Amino acid sequence: MESTGVYTPFSRQELIPKAERLEVKLRGGNLSIGIPKEIHLQEKRVCLNPDAVQVLVSNGHEITVESGAGEGANYSDNEYSEAGAKISYDPKEVFSKPVVLKVNPLTDKEIEMLNPDSFLVSTVQINMQTRTYFEKLSAKKTTAIGFEFIKDSHGYLPIVRLLSEIAGTASILLAGELLSNTNGGNGILMGGVAGIRPTEVVILGGGTVGEYASKAALGLGASVRVFDDSLSRLRRLQTDLGVRVSTSMLDPKELAKSLKRCDVAIGALRGEVRAPCVVTEKMVKNMKPGAVVIDLSIDNGGCFETSEITTLDNPIVIKHGVIHYGVANITSRVARTATKAMSNFFMPYLLKIANEGGFERVVKSDMGLREGIYLFHGRVTNQQVSEWFDLNFHDINLLIV
Repeated sequence: MESTGVYTPFSRQELIPKAERLEVKLRGGNLSIGIPKEIHLQEKRVCLNPDAVQVLVSNGHEITVESGAGEGANYSDNEYSEAGAKISYDPKEVFSKPVVLKVNPLTDKEIEMLNPDSFLVSTVQINMQTRTYFEKLSAKKTTAIGFEFIKDSHGYLPIVRLLSEIAGTASILLAGELLSNTNGGNGILMGGVAGIRPTEVVILGGGTVGEYASKAALGLGASVRVFDDSLSRLRRLQTDLGVRVSTSMLDPKELAKSLKRCDVAIGALRGEVRAPCVVTEKMVKNMKPGAVVIDLSIDNGGCFETSEITTLDNPIVIKHGVIHYGVANITSRVARTATKAMSNFFMPYLLKIANEGGFERVVKSDMGLREGIYLFHGRVTNQQVSEWFDLNFHDINLLIV
């Protein structure tokens, strides 16, 4: 070292100022997205509405929509075309796009049309899947992202919450219909009127679905009682509702008494793998003839022992004189609202992914998106999927390095 009178471990050359280096973000370029027509379980929702498509197209992205994809939500091909989307009459063309955006999981025929190394964004519906489904996607080396697994910066499930809000409100409006004479009910008006006992509603679950179901029922004047296995959830529910709604822990005796008196029972419990089945067949037998059960947890196994999956075409079954509604995609009843809600989530999310370098790059920095990936280039990266179907698990943190 040269003597300068001041001790330094650096040489003169090392002390000379150097040009500043700035990180330049790699742009992922334009996304090419295919939106196929839903063909499973009378699905009517679509992930992007024409307004969202227009924003994406104006930002240089290519959107290909299968003809008729928006009909269930009352969006015509013409509206999508005017928004800048390409309308395709060939589903193979739609599934050949690098990114496929879909509501329901793929059918076997749709998986065959998928190109290798594609990005698939859809629901997983793990309780309704088979090991073969994941093996076929894996063989295509697909990178698959599940709606219900994506988290935001606060650790919440944003798309699940959006649809849960809609499902909670829709369940009460639907219950009002099913209570009427025309639908086989007891001819009861939801909420009641002056001088008549209000409708009694039992809600299982104090989460987002339970909260919005409670709001809708209280707004119509019904008497509401909410059951949950978490005191903190029940306490938060009362705070969010702003009223002292009746709450209870999931005590079998208390639950049986409430179900015996109620006119409507809403199942909105969730579990790590399966929804807890807390209502036995005996409890259902003791319910009023003509009472209504709406099991919103049916896609997760259901929390009523007597529940079974139904479709929008044939939505109800009657067991022990009780009307059971078990449609897994209840938000398809209000498909336009649900489509707008999903568009509000996906449109800015897709713009962010494109601006920050594409899916591969965003996965490295966005923990929430990383949580949503259950297949990464064909390798199972979700512990729940791995254990449920006995598939080899791969830590995604080791794959993205």
